[in-house]
Amino acid sequence: MTGWRAWLLDPAPRSPLQARLGQAWLGWLRLSRNPLALIGLLIIVALLVAAALAPLLATHDPYVQNLAGRLQPPLSPDHWLGTDEFGRDIWSRLVYGARITLYIVALVTVTAPVVGLIIGTVSGYFGGIVDTVLMRLTDIFLAFPRLILALAFVAALGPGVENAVLAIALTAWPPYARVARAETLTVRGADYIAAIRLQGAGSGRIIFGHVAPMCLPSVIVRVTLDMAGIILTAAGLGFLGLGAQPPLPEWGLMISSGRKFLFEQWWVATMPGLAIFIVSLGFNLLGDGLRDVLDPRGSSK
Repeated sequence: MTGWRAWLLDPAPRSPLQARLGQAWLGWLRLSRNPLALIGLLIIVALLVAAALAPLLATHDPYVQNLAGRLQPPLSPDHWLGTDEFGRDIWSRLVYGARITLYIVALVTVTAPVVGLIIGTVSGYFGGIVDTVLMRLTDIFLAFPRLILALAFVAALGPGVENAVLAIALTAWPPYARVARAETLTVRGADYIAAIRLQGAGSGRIIFGHVAPMCLPSVIVRVTLDMAGIILTAAGLGFLGLGAQPPLPEWGLMISSGRKFLFEQWWVATMPGLAIFIVSLGFNLLGDGLRDVLDPRGSSK
């Protein structure tokens, strides 16, 4: 074995960058051996491509109404997936709706896991009264069903995509805090933490520089597995009229507007429902694969 593969798999890396790249390559090799994880990855990549190339992939303007062509069935000459009650092309609205789905997922991903990671590591590192207060606060949030709590926040904040994202983020952080706290409890007594403390490092440096990175793999796996729940919660808020507002092509809102045609013009609500199902399945499959790759206590499969 020569070339860049030998450099990546060198048992004695000459730099931290080489070591990190080698670990990433080994992780990819483990992930590539899981066909279901690869299917999930392909689904997520397809979602990203659809969102990025929506103007090129869409065959019609997703907002333009054509009442003369309303409720056309799938495989029509000009409409692959049919049209809705206003004559808008369902395929084009699904493609542009991918942007809204990714927007919600991205904003929740950069807020809820970060908050949960900070609360969990601080709670697990300090213990005592800090741990008690933070974990009881976490228990209060966990006591309510996520969708019900999100509905309460959106009802107070008002409908809209941004408020829906904020409501989902406010209800999604407790599981990450639990995961981070459990990981912190296992590493806070490690010898390398004691050595760093003896060198004079403060609590903030230890938590964010040495404890939090050890919690990241578990948090990343949890984030990937939670994406399906986040998408379903966002779709549920849109279905109830508390998330994205018309005429935005949000998938939950599309299901809500098409539910009254479900028995005769089934495609109006079924197509966005299938989109939610496929994307949620992709995140779950990828999350299962990442759990096998990133779990340091897992097997070498």
